[in-house]
Amino acid sequence: MAAVITVRAPFAFMGRLVSSRLHKHCCSKVQAACLVYRPHSYSLIVGQQHRFFRTSYVAARPILSFKLSDIGEGIMEVTVKEWYVKEGDKVSQFDSICEVQSDKASVTITSRYDGIIRKLYYDVDSIALVGKPLVDIETDAGQVEGPQEDVVETPAISQEEHTHQEIKGHKTQATPAVRRLAMENNIKLSEVVATGKDGRILKEDILNFIARQTGAILPPAPFQEICPPPPASVAPSTPAVKPREKTTPPSIPTPVIPKPVFTGKDRTEPIKGFQKAMVKTMSAALKIPHFGYKDEVDLSQLVRLRSELKGLAESRGVKLSYMPFFIKAASLGLLHFPILNSSLDENCTNITYKAAHNIGLAMDTNQGLLVPNVKNVQMLSVFEIAVELNRLQTLGTSGQLGTVDLTGGTFTLSNIGSIGGTYAKPVILPPEVAIGALGKIQVLPRFNHKDEVVKAHIMNVSWSADHRIIDGATMCRFSNLWRSYLENPASMVLDLK
Repeated sequence: MAAVITVRAPFAFMGRLVSSRLHKHCCSKVQAACLVYRPHSYSLIVGQQHRFFRTSYVAARPILSFKLSDIGEGIMEVTVKEWYVKEGDKVSQFDSICEVQSDKASVTITSRYDGIIRKLYYDVDSIALVGKPLVDIETDAGQVEGPQEDVVETPAISQEEHTHQEIKGHKTQATPAVRRLAMENNIKLSEVVATGKDGRILKEDILNFIARQTGAILPPAPFQEICPPPPASVAPSTPAVKPREKTTPPSIPTPVIPKPVFTGKDRTEPIKGFQKAMVKTMSAALKIPHFGYKDEVDLSQLVRLRSELKGLAESRGVKLSYMPFFIKAASLGLLHFPILNSSLDENCTNITYKAAHNIGLAMDTNQGLLVPNVKNVQMLSVFEIAVELNRLQTLGTSGQLGTVDLTGGTFTLSNIGSIGGTYAKPVILPPEVAIGALGKIQVLPRFNHKDEVVKAHIMNVSWSADHRIIDGATMCRFSNLWRSYLENPASMVLDLK
């Protein structure tokens, strides 16, 4: 039973007593003392254990290394195109962190956690490796769950959604296309004078800046005064005629033509992005022995048919060009010549016949040559092909074509005629075995079945085939069948599925 000692004493005495008791018990690890207050008396209760000191601390928030995950297609490295955050910024789940570009497409990386950005591992235009840390994020302890390398991939932002870049305390407004143009020419946006609305930098501003930096500077031409010849002196009338002295005409000085001074400088930049993928693909294509075949197609009936259907398609919100007819006719031809819709393995020992007709369309974009493809053309109508082409062209213009749209092609058509060419020598895209290049449509005189000269709409086509497995006769027969569908569009109805 605990002993209770009751004392009546001033505060000074009680303080010394408590201090001595505490020192004794703390040093010998015996029972501690506790002071109990009552009116007009103080008691020391001995025999109860207490902790006299309590420490507390603030738990440090964990910092996670946010790793770049595998984005598919065997891609092991990407180029960091733009950062949407900087060190010290707060981010939430699904907030955009940065935009990266692989050999196939542009991808926006989003955050998986709520927290604060503590470190950026790469600069803009640096090569980021899959599986390596991308950023460090300071998060709450409760968010540390599962593997940290998972990221959320979303399509790249559209061209209409203007992005902002922190430059010296203010935001520079410009579209991704303008930023890309500035990056390719090593131009800082902070040095460009913006003329767009709300201080937005336009493409013309970049071009004007380049012109001012690389334009030729011509020094002023020195002024040359041409002195007229002096007037001939009148000889005095004298009876004696003196011989006239020969006078040499005054020489006219030759004007000095200044030489222009060129101040431009060469620049070297690395091959990356879609251009790097093009180098790899075309290098592989050089190993294929190409067989070429050319022909011309009379599209007069197709021109009339398309003019009749154009208004109907526009009423449904779709722009109808000639390309859906070319693609559908190719698919119908591939049903009769499946060897053109196949692929050859690297050892040239096996041929794989593709069941789906994924027909690609070579497209000229700001990012370079891209070849998206229309999937399963054999199951689509001409109108459905037109709808898909409208979608691909919109994505290609804004730089949003994804990996799914750019891979899996089995046959390709290149519409070189949209730029103005007539004939071409198309290069096969491995692992495909055939490709066609379409020239521009020209109005030329031709003879009809009555031997009358008539106006005809003529288009030239150039084919290339892998001569290891495709002979000239097969390519010629396929071209003839494809041409017959286009010269007589009504015949396509018989073979439509």
